[in-house]
Amino acid sequence: MEKLTEALIELVSNAPPERTAALAAHIRALTDTGTTQTLVRWAANPRARKALDDLIAAWRNVSVTPVELAAMLVAGSAAYHHAKGEQEVELVWTGPSSQLVATRKTEQALLEVIDAATERLFITSFVAYNVSAIMAALRRAADRGVRISMLLESSDKHGGGVTIDAIAHMRTALPSARVYFWQDKDESFAGGKVHAKVAVCDGKLCFISSANLTGHAMERNMEAGVLIRGGSVPRRIHDHLEALATIKILKT
Repeated sequence: MEKLTEALIELVSNAPPERTAALAAHIRALTDTGTTQTLVRWAANPRARKALDDLIAAWRNVSVTPVELAAMLVAGSAAYHHAKGEQEVELVWTGPSSQLVATRKTEQALLEVIDAATERLFITSFVAYNVSAIMAALRRAADRGVRISMLLESSDKHGGGVTIDAIAHMRTALPSARVYFWQDKDESFAGGKVHAKVAVCDGKLCFISSANLTGHAMERNMEAGVLIRGGSVPRRIHDHLEALATIKILKT
């Protein structure tokens, strides 16, 4: 049964629900596993054919009727696509391309989060400079009434770890934003820095990355991250950052 389950998952995760439903209808009409040759017309490409062949091979080794397998396919497809709709995770990469794996660029992902914001946006970075496209997007967000919060590392003149006063620059460039810093650290965090790189909007869309808000990070560095749509992670990250500000761990 384990191999049948694995084959079923592989098939439903790579087929639209309507295609899986069509296959289930064909299987439901079969008399037994010996009449599966009529199913081959369902496979529209080599990958689908392999998934179908693996499913049939696994099916022949278990006591599952055509009606039962059809029901498993429909239920598995519904569960998979519902879960996928709840949360989708996409790889984000800046740097050399392998030419084998499709990825989004860091700047594209960050712009998607900013442009998607309708009510609130929270961005964290160690440092921020030379990001004209990002600043333009932030100004557009501010113009449409988005509540923008940012957490940046303080400059070395203010007890932080960077030479550039990105906080002062951001407050001038984006006066409507609430720009936070982490200053009053207890003993267990002495010497700690703001190394988190996160952008989250409306508790629904979140970008977690290795990239700072710099031109090199957007275009030249090798940076990796994930863009998360839906589910609990964007909401929990957004709530966590706002809670840190509420309890005054982050200050303006």
